[in-house]
Amino acid sequence: MTDAALAPERLPVGAIERRGLGWWGLLCLIATEGALFFYLLFSYFYFDVQMHREWLPRELPSLGLALPNTAILLLSSVAAWIGERGVRRGARWQLLLGLLGALVLGAVFVSIQLMEWQSRAASIRASTYGSMYYTVTGFHMAHVVVGLAVLLMVLVWSALGYFDRRRNAPVLIGNAYWHFVDAVWLAVFTTFYITPRLW
Repeated sequence: MTDAALAPERLPVGAIERRGLGWWGLLCLIATEGALFFYLLFSYFYFDVQMHREWLPRELPSLGLALPNTAILLLSSVAAWIGERGVRRGARWQLLLGLLGALVLGAVFVSIQLMEWQSRAASIRASTYGSMYYTVTGFHMAHVVVGLAVLLMVLVWSALGYFDRRRNAPVLIGNAYWHFVDAVWLAVFTTFYITPRLW
């Protein structure tokens, strides 16, 4: 590999325009994934209405881990936003610290979610509710893992000096995907942890 291939002005990704193909690709991905989550959550509410809430387990998912975990994921979005502000200002260390913070907080979220899964008595085969719970939260977890991979890639490229004030579309696109994953968790959290307690 030549030195020119590793030069900061040569990105290992596609177009660098702020509203180029990368943005359109991200918007299509978010529309598709948003529709999938909508249908999954619609299934939950469909079962809830059809079974007159009798399908809910006696022991609802605990807020003990889920509530702090939600705060952790929201803080990861704040950290990613701080990193994004850093690249827009040309502050490389702010970009690196913001991305690293988002990455660490996202990994903590995954660890706590896995702990919560292990602490639950019900399994994915135990009931319709259990199937819905593990399917939706597992689907979200897969998106978190993909988001962590994206953040790690952008962090490495940022550390190599690929981005500046003008050339920063991959940072903005990666962060937008991360914010989407966080917003989806709010819908999942509200559905499984809050709505069963409202009626």
